Amino acid sequence: MISFDEFKKVEMKVGRVIEAERVEGTKNLIKMIVDFGGERRQVISGIAKWYKADDLINRLLVFVTNLEPKVIRGLKSEAMVLAAEDDEGNIYLVTVDGRPKAGSRVY
Repeated sequence: MISFDEFKKVEMKVGRVIEAERVEGTKNLIKMIVDFGGERRQVISGIAKWYKADDLINRLLVFVTNLEPKVIRGLKSEAMVLAAEDDEGNIYLVTVDGRPKAGSRVY
């Protein structure tokens, strides 16, 4: 368990995927360019088994935005997309209800 004060340190924001492509030479990685309300970041995620890159364009997804950047297969990832897993191991991206602006904070 973590305290509420520790949880408040996690920064989650809505991001709009503006570009997405499979990472060449990998089985599951997709590289996304995500708009967080005027700030763009590159996000690398292992979701290609469940999502086509083109289907991600313009989707509003939820990201953790204050993690330290991580290099994955030589590519810098500057946020983490949130997802849920079902009993069969399928991944479902966390989206938002309505049309909040890119960069909106998630609480």
